[in-house]
Amino acid sequence: MYPDLTGCHVWIMLTRSGLSSNAEDIENTQGVGPPAGFERMKRSTDRILTTHTGSLPRPDDLVELLYADEAGKITGRTAFDRRVREAVAESVRKQIDVGLDVVNDGETGKVSYSTYVSSRLTGYEGHVNVPRRPRPDAAAFPDYAEWNAKQQQGAQRIKRYACTGPVRYVGHEALRRDIANLKAALEDVKVTEAFMTAASPGVISVFQPNQYYPGNEEYLSALADAMREEYEAIHKAGFLLQLDCPDLSGMSTAEQPGEKPADLALRVEALSHAVANIPPDRMRLHLCWGNYEGPHHLDTPLQEIIGEVLKARPAGVSFEGANPRHEHEWNVFERVKLSDGKVIIPGVLDSTTNFIEHPELVAQRIVRYARLVGRENVIAGTDCGFGTFAGTPMVHPSIAFAKLRSMA
Repeated sequence: MYPDLTGCHVWIMLTRSGLSSNAEDIENTQGVGPPAGFERMKRSTDRILTTHTGSLPRPDDLVELLYADEAGKITGRTAFDRRVREAVAESVRKQIDVGLDVVNDGETGKVSYSTYVSSRLTGYEGHVNVPRRPRPDAAAFPDYAEWNAKQQQGAQRIKRYACTGPVRYVGHEALRRDIANLKAALEDVKVTEAFMTAASPGVISVFQPNQYYPGNEEYLSALADAMREEYEAIHKAGFLLQLDCPDLSGMSTAEQPGEKPADLALRVEALSHAVANIPPDRMRLHLCWGNYEGPHHLDTPLQEIIGEVLKARPAGVSFEGANPRHEHEWNVFERVKLSDGKVIIPGVLDSTTNFIEHPELVAQRIVRYARLVGRENVIAGTDCGFGTFAGTPMVHPSIAFAKLRSMA
């Protein structure tokens, strides 16, 4: 589509003159979230925009507070809320300092990207713990599985509860704080755009499995109806909504190589139902195969699922494109054409290693996609988050931000 992109890596790296270089019309946010004029998702019309997947490293002292809060042991609520608000502001400043265009709150106030909903939805009060089993790709290598379990002991602190009752949204106050914290952090700064993440109905059903509804279809429907309140509130606050949807890939639960979820279409349908009242170009979804450094040899190829994923309502699609198992899949877009309005956000940074990608490598990765789908339809992103679970980073915090700076 762009035959003149042979020198695109130079253009990408040299036309960036600062965070707001193409945003003369962006006004100071004055604490009310993104300017009211943001009717559409910002696109890479003047230069390649940069963003990330959502979670970022949290301060050590806040990590312990988050786990205490999850356990119901926080006694000084005011002090806790103040610390979260401070950490959100710090995270936004760091994102701006390294040069990101589309920023968020770093998921700073959440203990994880999915299980946070246990306190925002009814149905999990029974606290029926979900047993943890080795991932199929790890089980294929028993000695590795044992070693990896020791490496990931911190993640065992995350509580996962089965659904044992009717699901209803009750997280209004927590959501109000999240929105207020990000709005406050955006005061007196200039960003191209801001987003907030939320767990999709499908990923909730994976981490908090059904033990109440007649079947998974009914459970997904109930989750979609309940979480709609969170999704619409984020949109009405003026932020882009990012829906975290690793379940669409099967999340490395396949027993056979390349096996895609049998209910993929159902999951996409539930997601689109939940966001039916939100314009597609005010949303993006994140697709991945599990944010961990491991075999991944059973992952479903992107080719097998991308057609169904692109039917989902959100205009933006974020996916892994930098790690050794999925980097080659840029060539999927030689065969898959984007429909009008769709934007891809490929990962150009691996979120599981402490290598700092060279800017030239980042540029090469971007160009591969830009040549196939058009540069205005590409936003540079990360494979996944750098703080998926609080306190268990795979990438050292200082290196995580150095990687982001390299991308910008």
